[in-house]
Amino acid sequence: MRVSDFEFELPEHLIAKYPTEVRSASRLLHLDAANGDINHYHFHDLPQLLSAPDLLVFNNTKVIPARMYGQKSTGGQVEILLERLIDAQRALVQFRSSKSPRAGSEIILHARDGAGTGINSDGGDKVVLKIISKDESFYSVMFPEPGVMAIAERFGHVPLPPYIDRVDENDDQDRYQTIYASKAGAVAAPTAGLHFDDALMGTLSERGVERAELTLHVGAGTFQPVRVDNIEEHKMHVEYLEVGQDVCDAVGTCRAGGGRVVAVGTTSVRSLETASSIEGKGLSPYEGETDIFIYPGYEFQSVDALITNFHLPGSTLMMLISAFAGTEMIKEAYRVAIQESYRFFSYGDAMIITR
Repeated sequence: MRVSDFEFELPEHLIAKYPTEVRSASRLLHLDAANGDINHYHFHDLPQLLSAPDLLVFNNTKVIPARMYGQKSTGGQVEILLERLIDAQRALVQFRSSKSPRAGSEIILHARDGAGTGINSDGGDKVVLKIISKDESFYSVMFPEPGVMAIAERFGHVPLPPYIDRVDENDDQDRYQTIYASKAGAVAAPTAGLHFDDALMGTLSERGVERAELTLHVGAGTFQPVRVDNIEEHKMHVEYLEVGQDVCDAVGTCRAGGGRVVAVGTTSVRSLETASSIEGKGLSPYEGETDIFIYPGYEFQSVDALITNFHLPGSTLMMLISAFAGTEMIKEAYRVAIQESYRFFSYGDAMIITR
């Protein structure tokens, strides 16, 4: 299989730069992969498509303010994007600058201002970061006290994806975060969950739809393009996840009662499928790293339905949903979504795939 098998043409105006005013007011395309039927709803109609004892599995990771700005010791400006934490003082990061910084050099990190640039003209509050080493696209960086998380909270910006080509605004601090986010560590939002609001959660609960939460800290590597033509040669970035016994019990109860396990987002899919393959005996508790790569031919073990946003052409997420529903069905669903002017990517509309 080639990357070109998962490409499509997307009009620029369909890339959502802002979320809908109300989370659950976004549109929802239902693809029934059992027969190829496509129907159109709004996200607040989701309870019509679910029933007891279906189980929604959410990723409760919390996005940290992972984009920071500073200067190299030579004076050149640099943009920093956290990828993942190594420990309290160290992190893997990506740099954007006119010239790549070198191992052993320092970055002067400036406190954020109100204009979205992150650079204070008066030189105000700042800290110094030390570049330890470089490994392919990522740098290992040492943060001073009080550590990576505290410095990110003080100096960082909302890490909007690169296709949202604007500076972050105050509203993004709330809207680029799910309402159930509780465990800090992600540098990109699990965007399928952005459509859920309190009213919708209440309706789903009244309908008897159950819920469970796991954690996968989404890394900046999720935006890295596939750089090989043969997708089987692609290596996924590593992300940290936790799937607890409570999730395993909830999935077991759901299945025993004839319900469907509905993954909210591709990160929930990757978490459940990782935890289903580690022990070789079905879904089991797991805490650790995953680099699972799901593409057509994969046999799903723990997911019956999937709620997801519309993804970038040629991305590993296109490959995952194609594995779930079939490549030709996904191509047709995306053709219809474009024809019907659905909004794409992180702040865009959603689809639910059943099969």
